[in-house]
Amino acid sequence: MAISGIENSSGQAGEGRVKNAILIAGPTASGKSALALDLAERKGGVIVNTDSMQGYSVLDVLTARPTAAELARVPHYLYGHVHPSTAYSTGAWLRDVMKLIDEGTFFERPVIFVGGTGLYFRALAEGISEMPAIPQSIRDRWRYELQEQGAAKLHRILLREDSAAGMMLKPTDSQRIVRALEVLDASGRSILEWQAARGRPLIDRASTHFFVIEPDRAALVERIEARFDRMLDMGALDEVRRLTDLGLDPDLPAMKAIGVRELQAAMAGKLGFPEAIERAKIATRQYAKRQATWFRHQLGPEWLRLHPGDRAESTILDLLSSAT
Repeated sequence: MAISGIENSSGQAGEGRVKNAILIAGPTASGKSALALDLAERKGGVIVNTDSMQGYSVLDVLTARPTAAELARVPHYLYGHVHPSTAYSTGAWLRDVMKLIDEGTFFERPVIFVGGTGLYFRALAEGISEMPAIPQSIRDRWRYELQEQGAAKLHRILLREDSAAGMMLKPTDSQRIVRALEVLDASGRSILEWQAARGRPLIDRASTHFFVIEPDRAALVERIEARFDRMLDMGALDEVRRLTDLGLDPDLPAMKAIGVRELQAAMAGKLGFPEAIERAKIATRQYAKRQATWFRHQLGPEWLRLHPGDRAESTILDLLSSAT
């Protein structure tokens, strides 16, 4: 049996399903990327980024993307391929995975999906609602209206035009309000109608191996703090300068990467650098806790929980060997 392949009986774009995929989820700084790299190297496989922030360019260091040396060891996909001016979504990521499938990128090779974005894993394993294409003119219109009128006014418009969707959003949730208005404007249908229609999984669940890393909290805190210090040594501040020079909307997802706002505030003289660094470390710890909580409550029993001392790599290799 091949470790990985593509099942495609329909011939339709995106309909092929990855067989024998390996999914590795975990909070930031948990060591999941290093584990995936070692497994891919041993098995002659490829790695697919399953983390929303690592898809953006410019922030190579600050989002803890694999280094150039690591990228050279095995093929990596969907890292740094999106400009920060783009509001990259789960749907866009899934379409990029579909494109890789359709191009035969994974044919007869082990495929390892690794990252910390739970919604990406859910979309991969369960499918996701198809959304209409949004013409750039409509996208520009509603972003202009957001800038001119503010989120609260647009929320009132949404309540009037699509009350069900409006009632599910807070008046301050600008990005989701704009998204709902874009979808309504482009398609004439509520975003809730689109969301109700699920797609099909892109992986063959029966042959997929699911792993989630659950590190010791104290050890994770130490890793987070040491890693942020290394990020600074590796040029994180220069990355934030380059990102700031782009003059982007601060509400864009890339602008909310942990460390961006804190270091921007320090560069602007609003915070001292030691305080900015400490705030960024605290924000990272809080984010890791939210990720761990999501994985604990949202990932089902098919996910094998790997804890410190489990010898995660050996556990995974043993399971893969028994499945072949």
